[in-house]
Amino acid sequence: MTLSLAFSPCPNDTFVFHALTHGLVPGAPDFDVTFADVDVTNTAALSGQFDLVKVSYAALPWLLEKYTLLPCGGALGRGCGPLVLVKDAGIASLAGKSVAVPGDRTTAYLLMRLWSAAEPPAHIEVVPFAEIMPAVAAGRFDAGLVIHEARFTYQRYGLHALADLGEWWEDDTGLPIPLGAILAHRERVDPGEATAWIKESVRLAWENPGASRSFVLEHAQEMEQSVVDQHIGLYVNEFTASLGPDGHAAVDALLNRAAAEGLVPATPLVGA
Repeated sequence: MTLSLAFSPCPNDTFVFHALTHGLVPGAPDFDVTFADVDVTNTAALSGQFDLVKVSYAALPWLLEKYTLLPCGGALGRGCGPLVLVKDAGIASLAGKSVAVPGDRTTAYLLMRLWSAAEPPAHIEVVPFAEIMPAVAAGRFDAGLVIHEARFTYQRYGLHALADLGEWWEDDTGLPIPLGAILAHRERVDPGEATAWIKESVRLAWENPGASRSFVLEHAQEMEQSVVDQHIGLYVNEFTASLGPDGHAAVDALLNRAAAEGLVPATPLVGA
């Protein structure tokens, strides 16, 4: 049996899934792996394209009919939220501004919409994640919404942080920020088995971090080792091993608030 699995080439994902995709997890099947930006996987999952897939938590309202949320392998945490970046440090809000975002169903964009509801931007454009900071630095957009390792590197582009949306969320709710989720296709994958495979892959990654180093760096797209290490240290944490009560509460809080604002369809509680 071979299952299809899609996740990003970012260090946290390649670190987490190295053991699973390299035949190191006993009893796990073989995998046909697709590396794709989260905006791509959010869209592909609508048609049920993959057996296991990493998506944005903000996309769950459109996906839970076909997929089951797994309680491990994803990205949640504290101090790791998306940033709204600007070139002009004098910009105080997004009112009337043009903003590049990494996807229209990403958690980052949903958080930005909640944060800026009173002063919404004038223009939003979806731009591949890697192109956002250069585009803002070049003046193509007034602001950019960034994720992942950009929080470690944005100063190199001469940019300033207008808002840390994770910090805003944590101050407002006391909960971690839910970023990326792992889903299993309801008709093709047993969620209990998939959970066990991924938990073991995470355990092996932590037990021997050096084993995945070449795989992680191969897909890190010119990211230097220090940034890779910071990235993994921030995004692979206790919630990667298990969502737990706080993780589930964070997902429910995000989707319930967004539904109340009319930003996403109502979604049943994901459970504890």
